[in-house]
Amino acid sequence: MSFSLNKTYIIITILLFLIEVGIATFIKTGFIRHTFGDYLVVILLYYFFKSFIKGYDFKIAISVLVFAFFIEFLQLINILQALNLQHNNLIKIILGSTFNVSDLVAYTLGILTVLCIDCEFKKSIPS
Repeated sequence: MSFSLNKTYIIITILLFLIEVGIATFIKTGFIRHTFGDYLVVILLYYFFKSFIKGYDFKIAISVLVFAFFIEFLQLINILQALNLQHNNLIKIILGSTFNVSDLVAYTLGILTVLCIDCEFKKSIPS
C-alpha cells in the first residue's frame, strides 16, 4: 500500500463534506436529506481515503461500502438506544437512527458511481 497526498481528492472531499453539512443543517426532510445524502456520504468517504492512499480503488470502495452497511445494520438493532445516545443530535446525524433498505441502495449506487468515475478518468489519461 502506498501513501501519498492527492490534492485533487482532498478538494473533492472538502467540497462533499461542505455539501453534507449543508444538507444536514438546512434540509430536514425529503429525498435530498434521506437518500441523496446517503449516496454522497460514501463518495465522501471514498475520496477521503483516496486523498491519502494511492491505488487500491476497488478495495477502498468495497471497504467503504462494508462500513456503510455495518453502520446501517447497527441502526437496525437500535444501537443509539443501546448506548443511551438517542438524545445526542450530532451522533444521530452522523450514525443515523433508522434502518432503511433504500439507504443500502444509495450506498451501493454511490460506490458504483465513484468506481465508474475513476475507471473513466483512468481511461482518459494517456499511458
